Amino acid sequence: MAGNFYKLKCQDCENEQVVFGKAATVVNCAVCGTVLARPAGSNAAFEGEVVETVEAR
Repeated sequence: MAGNFYKLKCQDCENEQVVFGKAATVVNCAVCGTVLARPAGSNAAFEGEVVETVEAR
């Protein structure tokens, strides 16, 4: 059961960060600390803008 990696853009500082699509914990921006993704069942709920799919499996 593989997942995808996504590049998200932070809404506050526009930093781009790679996040696993099935994140089990809250993922914060490495620069400003804004929440980018929250766990939501089997997949993560993204709060940042999805720029691209980095690696699809």
